[in-house]
Amino acid sequence: MSDATTPKGELQSSIHHMSARTKRRNAAERRFRAYGIAAIAIGLLMLVTLVYAILSKGAGAFSQSFVTMQVELQEAKLDKKGNRNIEEIKKVTTFGYAPLIKDAFEKVVGDRGIETDLKSKEMAALLSKSAASQLREYVIANPEKIGETIEFRFLANSRIDGYLKGRVTRESIANDKNVNAEQLDFADQLINAGILEKTFNIDFIIGADASDQRPEAAGIGVAMMGSLFMMLTVLALSLPIGVAASIYLEEFAPKNWITDVIEVNISNLAAVPSIVFGILGLAVFINYMHLPQSAPLVGGLVLTLMTLPTIIISTRASLKAVPPSIRDAALGVGASRMQSVFHHVLPLAAPGILTGTIIGLAQALGETAPLLLIGMIGFIASNMPQTIGEGLLSPNSAMPAQIYEWAKRADPAFYERAWGGIIILLIFLVSMNTLAVILRRRFERRW
Repeated sequence: MSDATTPKGELQSSIHHMSARTKRRNAAERRFRAYGIAAIAIGLLMLVTLVYAILSKGAGAFSQSFVTMQVELQEAKLDKKGNRNIEEIKKVTTFGYAPLIKDAFEKVVGDRGIETDLKSKEMAALLSKSAASQLREYVIANPEKIGETIEFRFLANSRIDGYLKGRVTRESIANDKNVNAEQLDFADQLINAGILEKTFNIDFIIGADASDQRPEAAGIGVAMMGSLFMMLTVLALSLPIGVAASIYLEEFAPKNWITDVIEVNISNLAAVPSIVFGILGLAVFINYMHLPQSAPLVGGLVLTLMTLPTIIISTRASLKAVPPSIRDAALGVGASRMQSVFHHVLPLAAPGILTGTIIGLAQALGETAPLLLIGMIGFIASNMPQTIGEGLLSPNSAMPAQIYEWAKRADPAFYERAWGGIIILLIFLVSMNTLAVILRRRFERRW
């Protein structure tokens, strides 16, 4: 604005001096930038807090307290006839093995010079209730060892394990009927003698769930297998169906009100709460089709219905991102419409399709609500599936359902395992999302 056109009373400005309006605009930009940085900082702080909370509360699940002792497999109690008949040996219940553990404790106390007023039964109470069954399973598998003295590593019960981890204190046991101060004193002496120690617990990762009475023996391995078979079902069904539907809608379907209704419904289904799909699965797959309840196959079918809209939407977006010139060039050299799609468009859209599929699978892996309605928390999954058919049709749990089940149990040891299960689940989710990014960058083409 020149001097001749500048209104009277308005200050003149130049490139060397900012006007008040420019100063206000720059100040607004600085404030907006500061708001953005503050939002990112708050988000990162919350993320760090969440990760710290998960790791601090769940890390203890990956270690467990064990008691190592020599147990004499007395022939007089385990095989009275001495003929090593496996059927007769199996008739000895866990109650018959409990005295062997009590005798082993008494021998340890005598050999190590440990002073305690506890009775043998109270000393044996430091062990998990799975100790007798562990001893029985060993004898049944190795009947020739009867009569020998074998070293065993038994799980300590959840209260003693919590004492070693700092979760249980002498103040907190005032109203606890499962442990007393004398037993903690005895545990301290076992620790000093090297009999009781805390080590890495691989059984938490590869083991099965346990009853409410044995939280120290619970593992997430069988639930991981349940999630694996569900994800295989989801992948086998959702990927071909979702990609085929997307290709037809995007490349071949006529643009009319019917396809418009289909597209609107697909978008709406992507926003439907997951529990609605659980109700649908319960009504159709279990009540109507009479598929086995709690089977990973049913869970996979339910999660397939939930994942399909996400895969269809992401696949259509990937197909739209391919320039129309690719299609025109293929058609121009004599390719059919199907050839142009499958030979040129689809390979270029593959990175986006893979990314959408993996993200959909990751979302399905973390879903809990649909699994609750089809009964995948109504029992304790205690055995690994031996075949693919058994893995698909036998009742099982899944990682998110197992975490939910642990979180609602009363013993604090289960709560610790719930956090540990969250760590494993997050590792799977982060790995799947990382794989999606790697695949996208690996196969992405720029033009």
